[in-house]
Amino acid sequence: MSLPICRTCGVQYAAPRADCPICSDERQYVGWEGQQWTSLEELRDGSRKGRVEQEGPGVFGVGSDPSLAIGQRALLVQADSGNVLWDMTTYLDDDLVAQINALGGVSAIAISHPHFYGTMIEWAHAFDAPVYLHAADRQWVARPDDSVVFWEGDTHVIGDGLTLVNAGVHFEGGQVLHWRDGEEGRGALFSGDIFTVVPDRRWVGFMYSYPNLIPERPRTIRRALSLLEHYPFERVYGAWWKRIVSTDGTDAVRRSADRYLRFALDDAPPAGQEA
Repeated sequence: MSLPICRTCGVQYAAPRADCPICSDERQYVGWEGQQWTSLEELRDGSRKGRVEQEGPGVFGVGSDPSLAIGQRALLVQADSGNVLWDMTTYLDDDLVAQINALGGVSAIAISHPHFYGTMIEWAHAFDAPVYLHAADRQWVARPDDSVVFWEGDTHVIGDGLTLVNAGVHFEGGQVLHWRDGEEGRGALFSGDIFTVVPDRRWVGFMYSYPNLIPERPRTIRRALSLLEHYPFERVYGAWWKRIVSTDGTDAVRRSADRYLRFALDDAPPAGQEA
């Protein structure tokens, strides 16, 4: 059966419906021409193809050309305990499955937040892989399926050196993935747009709603930082192609948060720093 996919966010639903609750929420938006739908069958019309490109050591970006919906790409993390597909893209066809299998397949899927749920169940079935989501975002799952594993609490280990952290930024269940062995043991953080890598690429941003420019709550950011204290990382991989903080990732997140909080709370800058 052809299942509907929202053209604006790229999320696939289990049955036809009039609206997309994910886009109706204030953290997203309904397209200016109103709610529109497509399907994987329609997208496989020959006008696009899967895109797989290396984004870092042991990390491959996965998306489509041309891009779909929000334009994000997923990331295939080649960990020793099994490959993890971080975040999600909407497009999937047999050729893309073959390319991913050639890189070792997918042992587990984890997604930062509902805007990137895409066709996660199609991917889960194609690779016989579980999808790890934080239980706080259960209500946003548009296509319930036994492959979805909901976890609770602050952290959850999905493989050797692979830890999901419930940062809670952007969405209550917003999660990031820490890869201990990334960057030759210096660590890597996969943040989606929970901590979004900005065009400057030395900084990250924190927002409750990106399209509607609603800032995140300072207490939420402070909680996220406290949870990451024991997880050092050299790189931060954002949600879009080439949006990567290449060095000093831990410091980049910390000073980005300090700057954000300074402006949000109208505090004076530290001595020797400009406002």
